[in-house]
Amino acid sequence: MSDPVSYRPRAGEIPTQPGVYRFRDAKRRVLYVGKAKNLRARLSNYFAPLESLHERTRRMVTTATSVEWTVVGTEFEALQLEFTWIKEFNPPFNVQFRDDKSYPYLAITLGEDVPRVMVTRNKKLRDARYFGPYTKVWAIRETVDLMLKAFPMRSCSDGVYRRAEQTGRPCLLGDIGKCAAPCVGRVSKEEHKSIALDFASFMAGQDTRFVTQLTRQMKEASENQDYEAAARFRDQRAALEAVLAKSTVVLAEDVDADIFGIAHDELAAAVQLFIVRGGRIRGVRSWVVDKELDLELDELVESVLRNAYADEEVPARQVVVPELPADRSELEHWLSSLRWERTGRSGRTSLRVAHRGDLAALANTVKVNAQNALVLYKTRRSGDFTARSQALADIQDALGMEEAPLRMECYDVSHLSGTNIVASMVVFEDGLPRKDQYRRFSIPESTDDTESIYQVLTRRLAHLDDDPVAPPVDDPEAVEVAGAKQKRFAYRPNLLIVDGGQPQVQAAARALADAGVTGIQLCGIAKRLEEVWLPDSDFPVILPRNSEALFLIQRIRDEAHRFAITYQRQRRRRDIGSVLSEIPGIGPSRVKELLRHFGSVTRLRQADVDDIAQVKGIGATSAAAIHRALRE
Repeated sequence: MSDPVSYRPRAGEIPTQPGVYRFRDAKRRVLYVGKAKNLRARLSNYFAPLESLHERTRRMVTTATSVEWTVVGTEFEALQLEFTWIKEFNPPFNVQFRDDKSYPYLAITLGEDVPRVMVTRNKKLRDARYFGPYTKVWAIRETVDLMLKAFPMRSCSDGVYRRAEQTGRPCLLGDIGKCAAPCVGRVSKEEHKSIALDFASFMAGQDTRFVTQLTRQMKEASENQDYEAAARFRDQRAALEAVLAKSTVVLAEDVDADIFGIAHDELAAAVQLFIVRGGRIRGVRSWVVDKELDLELDELVESVLRNAYADEEVPARQVVVPELPADRSELEHWLSSLRWERTGRSGRTSLRVAHRGDLAALANTVKVNAQNALVLYKTRRSGDFTARSQALADIQDALGMEEAPLRMECYDVSHLSGTNIVASMVVFEDGLPRKDQYRRFSIPESTDDTESIYQVLTRRLAHLDDDPVAPPVDDPEAVEVAGAKQKRFAYRPNLLIVDGGQPQVQAAARALADAGVTGIQLCGIAKRLEEVWLPDSDFPVILPRNSEALFLIQRIRDEAHRFAITYQRQRRRRDIGSVLSEIPGIGPSRVKELLRHFGSVTRLRQADVDDIAQVKGIGATSAAAIHRALRE
């Protein structure tokens, strides 16, 4: 561990212009790359007293042994250079993306003499138009199969095409009408390329024009009594309508947007991207992000955009994000330049947050998908037996325990402005939740969270089994020895975890001491910095950010928080006073007047709007709000 003072540059040496800086370790490896509008102001933040720095920032500056910077002309140039260096050096303290998927695309090789439509994961085909990405190969193949009925272009391999040219016989697709068969001269290469361009235009979002055109051609053929041609046009229109039905219109047909949804916590983030072209969802992508440094949402948005468009992806005209980054104008300039470089089409790309309308509704859908993806990522990670075993072993070493914590209990307190105080107890065995052993506590009165923790643990420890080794849940001898199945609430945990820092841990230690209980390890986890505190310790235990141990402790803490919040909300719904007090304009005096007027909560719930409006001080608007709140 190095002392940041040893390599801290003098303030006068650091320029005040925009630029990009790099922290390096003793082996000259780049640890972190960042940009700044004012290099002197930004770098001075890293050399503040260590105790004032965020834990992860403190770890980065103490690992580094030098810092260097490069001055550039504008903030936009700083943004570009930062992106380049992050891609080149892959610094460990920058956001790390875990995108282990190779997404399939639909490609049309317009650069070839006879274009071909194909499903591929290779994004480096020369002069090809790409559509996607998609999540399922079968879904693309099904779409292509329908599209070939309307746009019968070549989909065969080069070998099959050359063989057909040599033999003068088309393949099966040519015989059944899903290929115009340029290989045998049924159409010229120019006519076939026109079909391919129409195929690409349709996929790009120009949907209505083709359906309208086929409808007109079908009617004209029918009026001319060319019923075979009319039937062919009818089938082609039906194929296009089937494709459109699979790609639901979510926005206006002129909407071209990339919509990002981000769900994150202290350790990781999940990113979802919906690619909308012509008002339709044309592709979906997802990422998992490891957050080495603590980033706010606007900073995370910048990293997400950098990684999303790092390769060959073309930015849309609109990029919808959950929060605008501080350097919005520079990012818009960068995205617009990428759009020009990769498509040759001019036009400005704008960053925005959707607040209302259909775009906001779709953005909310993308956000929900990101939240589900984050939950799935955590569930799969916790379901890995090897990872769970490693997590328990790491917790044992970090806390100095004699045995691995095979049974852990975590406690959290929840309240609403000091009312409806409740607490939760969740149980993890072998790194997995045991929901049948969760418990909820109601706390009639308490001064603060530390007092609540003391009360809850005192009540829990009063039921603790004297036997330090509890029989397994499925042990048949437990019934024979005890005469009945032993209550699981009495099982002794190896580790007690409280949600909070040093004050909460001290309160829990006092409860253990007053109950005379020994042999149980105690710790607390402080949410802001994810620090683990032990009793009578002046300094926290710092677990590595990406360690399985911290992930498991965080998960059990979050589960306790969820369980406590759920119970607290249930209590609030049952508490008529809490429900009414949440309605704007309804204070304690009006709540008392309502209960006095109706005499009971049951009669108040049964009253209609007119009855409630008759209460003194309650108008028609308030009566409607009260009626709606009680029904919900």
